[in-house]
Amino acid sequence: MVMTQNWKEKITFYVGNSRHPLIVVLGPTASGKTAFSLNIAHAVAEDRDLPLQQAAEIINADSRQLYRFMDIGTAKIRPEEMAGIPHHLLDVLDPKEEATAAWYKIEATRVISDILERGNVPILVGGSMLYISALLDDLKFVAGADPVLRQKLECQYDADGGLALYERLHKIDPETASAFSVKNKPYVIRAMEILEGTGTKPSDAKKTGTCPWDLLIFGMQWPRETLVERINARTQQMFADGWIAEVQSLLARGYTMEDLGMKSHGYREIAAAIASGNVDTNALAEIICAKTRQYAKRQMTWWKDDQRITWVSGESITP
Repeated sequence: MVMTQNWKEKITFYVGNSRHPLIVVLGPTASGKTAFSLNIAHAVAEDRDLPLQQAAEIINADSRQLYRFMDIGTAKIRPEEMAGIPHHLLDVLDPKEEATAAWYKIEATRVISDILERGNVPILVGGSMLYISALLDDLKFVAGADPVLRQKLECQYDADGGLALYERLHKIDPETASAFSVKNKPYVIRAMEILEGTGTKPSDAKKTGTCPWDLLIFGMQWPRETLVERINARTQQMFADGWIAEVQSLLARGYTMEDLGMKSHGYREIAAAIASGNVDTNALAEIICAKTRQYAKRQMTWWKDDQRITWVSGESITP
């Protein structure tokens, strides 16, 4: 992967030469995407000689940050950290609602169009691989699900926690399976719906088109050992900031581990521990750190061969 420290020079050239700009900041979890996106917004404002609020706007591309009441465990930016920069697609879904890449593509496209109409530069920020690909590769999603087939697949999933379905998916379409774990029931079910309902691999069914925007894509890159340290430290900080109390508050609102938002990793483990009456913070942190590291590995596998990405050393821009 090519690493560059001259990202500001790229911004300067890009802002002056793009008719339909879309800046993207992607990378593994805990890599500093949020902080870098703010740096980019400042650089855009400087180049355009405009106030921050009138230069760039940021769009969330993290599936978990779409949900209300889930702030600490998703590392959601706080209002006081936004520096007055408009942020979009945060807190737009109830934890009981389903978020899909097809839905996200529609909503994010609408937001990007609105930002460009205002004369501002949209900055897409996040780590949800399929959501980002839906926009950048103009994925065309297959038709909705067959309710009878979905019920059958849900019963099969519940029988063994999805192991058999995920194993079959991984054998037939490893590209799709690599984007999520067996624990992600909605994704496993949807992928198998496409496979069984159309006879087509999900990775083939999502046909790509031409991206309508002029893309400038930055990827955050860290040495593996440093990223592991960052993941571990951030997880510990989330617990210190009150992650367990946040989950307790969600449960008190009537949400359960069966609700789609609560299936996000970390939330489901904490909710299960609360239900068992055995909340061991150290044990939970160890489990969640391990799963987060696995997810970060899947993220980098997804993006490693994308030649459009300019990789930026996190060490050069993050305190």
